[in-house]
Amino acid sequence: MTAYRTSRPSFLRSWLIWTAGFLAFPLAGLAGTGVAGRVDGPIAALLGGAVTGLVIGVGQTLASRGRFDIRRWVPATATGMGLGLLLGAVTVGYGTSLADLALMGAITGLVLGPAQALALPPTARHRWMWAAAMPVLWALGWTTTTLGGIAVDNQFTVFGAYGAITFSALSGLLLLRLLPDRTAAGSPVTSIPSEARA
Repeated sequence: MTAYRTSRPSFLRSWLIWTAGFLAFPLAGLAGTGVAGRVDGPIAALLGGAVTGLVIGVGQTLASRGRFDIRRWVPATATGMGLGLLLGAVTVGYGTSLADLALMGAITGLVLGPAQALALPPTARHRWMWAAAMPVLWALGWTTTTLGGIAVDNQFTVFGAYGAITFSALSGLLLLRLLPDRTAAGSPVTSIPSEARA
């Protein structure tokens, strides 16, 4: 029987690289706002969300260290983010209170999560966990940003750096559970059958 083991240094390195990918979020927010302006109407939400998702998708693909196929992950992220932000922003009436943004984030994640889960590679284990986690993590991202004192009344397309770091750190732990690293050399480690160890 063949199995793959992930070393702790490899896991930590992969997690740190994924977490550092939080830098894509502020850049994505600037791009989304630059194209669509404030999220104060349906077109701005849809267009701004899609552009923001496009940039986040590229950043996450780079930070994934080859786990994601850019041809699948980026379109899924752009589409899910655009539709999710549209639905979330309309639901809360484009409000920017803590409760409004947490709900908007949860709804965004509710649409984005399944889109990204379907774009995970075939080797992903329990991909539904990614879909289930996104509403919680996106709500947490907006909550952290709001509590951090960021001027959320500017109706950004995505949460700020505080929320991005929180989201990236937690989602990275999940990602590495669903798509663990193989051994550094990529070679299989042969596991000993339980009968042989008795």
